Amino acid sequence: MKVLIVKTSSMGDVIHTLPALSDASKFYPDIKFDWVIEENFAEIPAWHKLVDRVIPIALRRWRKHPLHMLKTCELSTFYKSLKSQHYDFIIDAQGLIKSALITYIAKGIRCGMDKYSARESLAAYCYQRKFSIPKQQHAVTRIKQLFSEVLDYKMPDDFPDYGIDISSDKENYLVFIHGTSRPSKLWSKGNWVALAKLAASQGYTVKIPWNNSEEYERAKYIASQSDNVQILAKSNLTEITNVLSKAKGVVAVDTGLGHLAAALNVPTISLYGPTDAKLIGTYGKSVKHLLTKTPGVVDVSAATVWENF
Repeated sequence: MKVLIVKTSSMGDVIHTLPALSDASKFYPDIKFDWVIEENFAEIPAWHKLVDRVIPIALRRWRKHPLHMLKTCELSTFYKSLKSQHYDFIIDAQGLIKSALITYIAKGIRCGMDKYSARESLAAYCYQRKFSIPKQQHAVTRIKQLFSEVLDYKMPDDFPDYGIDISSDKENYLVFIHGTSRPSKLWSKGNWVALAKLAASQGYTVKIPWNNSEEYERAKYIASQSDNVQILAKSNLTEITNVLSKAKGVVAVDTGLGHLAAALNVPTISLYGPTDAKLIGTYGKSVKHLLTKTPGVVDVSAATVWENF
C-alpha cells in the first residue's frame, strides 16, 4: 500500500504525525509513505523508515518571492513530482485550505477531517472521504485516529512510537531551548542564567542552540553569566537532533525543538504559558509540563525546574 501524507508545517505538527505511521505498519507491514512538507522541515520525515519519498514544497518562500518561483519553474517541478505517483490514499493531516488544495494535485483517494473537525472547515470540501475526529484530545492522538479511520484499523492505545531510530550514548550536558516564535512564550534571561548555575553546581555543561540574531544575543548573555554554558554553532535539524539525543536532559519553552526532544525520548521539561499543553504540548515518555500561574507569561522559577529533573 502506498499513501501520500500532506503535512507541511510546523515542526511540532510534523513530529506529532510520525506515530501514526508506526501504527499503520502494525496492520500493513508493506505500507510505504510519501510526504509533502515545507522545505525547512524536509529532514524530519526522512528519519522514519516507512517514508520512501519526501516532496518539499516552499509555500512560505513562494509567497514572499512569487517572481522567483515562476522564473525557476519550482512550482511546475513540484506539480510534476506530485503527479508522478498514484496513491491508494492521500491523507491531509493538516486540515487547512492550503493543504487540502495540495491533495487535488496528487492522484488517489483524498481523505481528511470533516468540516467540524478540520482546523479550517472549508478544507473538508476537498476530500472524497471525511472523518469526524474529536478536537478535545492531543494532536498526536487526533492524527493517529485519522490514520486509523482512513486505513481501517483499530487505533492502538499503546504509547506513541515516533519511529526515529537514533541511538546515542548520553554525555554529561543539558540543552536549553530558549527561542520561540512569540514573546509570551519566552522564559526570562534571568531564569535561564539561574538554571545554568544550578546545573553547574551539579557538574553539568549546558549547550544552547540558536536560530536568529535575537536568539544568538540571548544565548551570549546566558553564556556570559555562567562558565558552564556553550553556544552551539548554527545547526541544521539533523545536527541538532544528534546533540539532543546525547543530552542528559532538555529544558524547552514552547517551540518545535522541544517536541523533537520529546520524540527522541530525552528527559524533557517543557515550560508553558499561553499554550494549551493538553492539546498540543510535547508528548513523550520522559516529558514533564510545567505550567504558568500568571496568564500571558511563563513564570515558573528556575528552582522549580531543577526540582523536576
